Amino acid sequence: MAAHPFRIAVPDETLADLHDRLARARLPAGLGGDGWGHGTNPDYLRALCDYWRETFDWRAAEARLNGFRQFTAEVDGLRLHFIHERGAGPSPVPIVLLHGWPDSFWRFSKLIPLLTDPAASGLAGAPSFDVVVPSLPGYGFSERVHKDGAAFQFGDLMHKLMTDVLGYDRYAVHGGDFGSMVAEQMARSHAGSVLALHLTDVPFFHTFQKPHDPSDAERDYFKRMDAFAQKEAAYAMIQSTKPMTLAPGLNDSPAGLAAWIVEKFQAWTDRDGDPEATISRDELLTNITLYWATQTIDSSFAPYYDVANAGPMRWMGEGLKGLAGGRKTVPAAFAIFPKDLVTPPRAWAERFFDVQRWTEMPSGGHFAALEEPERLARDIGEAIGDLAAQEAPRHRGAA
Repeated sequence: MAAHPFRIAVPDETLADLHDRLARARLPAGLGGDGWGHGTNPDYLRALCDYWRETFDWRAAEARLNGFRQFTAEVDGLRLHFIHERGAGPSPVPIVLLHGWPDSFWRFSKLIPLLTDPAASGLAGAPSFDVVVPSLPGYGFSERVHKDGAAFQFGDLMHKLMTDVLGYDRYAVHGGDFGSMVAEQMARSHAGSVLALHLTDVPFFHTFQKPHDPSDAERDYFKRMDAFAQKEAAYAMIQSTKPMTLAPGLNDSPAGLAAWIVEKFQAWTDRDGDPEATISRDELLTNITLYWATQTIDSSFAPYYDVANAGPMRWMGEGLKGLAGGRKTVPAAFAIFPKDLVTPPRAWAERFFDVQRWTEMPSGGHFAALEEPERLARDIGEAIGDLAAQEAPRHRGAA
């Protein structure tokens, strides 16, 4: 399987159409005077759309993204897009970084240089990494899958990218949100290749089947999960049940797309509700424009639908894979950020993973790689460095 160099080049006509739609946007006045209490703040959205049309420079953002070495490769008949940045030094550790929703490979733009050359980034003594950042299928520049249930094969695709395309026998995996689900799939089904896991959450689908013997900490976690579902998870219910009722409006209206995505950054970051406190307006719009230019908001919903609509046979099969696989033989480290959606207790993670390290961070939210990149990079380095030092990777990778 060959990897082919790739550069982002959004057509001029796509950007012209975007500006025209923003100029003609019909924005609602709002339902009350409580800021973000009814959802996206109308005043903020108006200012964001004005900035997107009048000031935001996509070509500058595109050039920054193109500063990374990007490739595409066909894996099992599916075109995958990924960044592959070599680490400094003689024995960098291969690591694949897996994003979630509503972000993209862009989630790791601040983290990549901290991992590839930690000494130059002020993280003296930390190991360096060969960093691979794929766009999950149906996100960004990776091809979408036109069948239900594909999310359960994402782990196999990522494993083949690391081994068959890039030639790594052993590698580490970091993930959050849907990325943690894919990371678990990789550890479960390809334990012989996964050196270690580093996660920022426990995959959410485990709460679908609560244990008969929960600890007090787990009971509290389940209560908080239920409260989140009642107050904050309407987006997930829509994306899980009727995604193609929602998607046309977001695909047709950049203002609608911005409102749907930015509200999650406002709610899920650790900065008193200000979505721009640690993630700049230009960075937010880079992510939103990636969705707009690639028309992938609908396909980004697919994992929600796949997980929510998997039948008993699917879950039975996944359970058997878990029993037969090596998920609990792969050492796992967790970095828990306090303003993530719902933070789990260690006892819950230990039901599914061989937890060797548990770090509760002092600040940060759902988008830790963007909010707290230095803390996250240091934790990844400390968690994986000792293990990696014991077995240097046998291949540096092909691309």
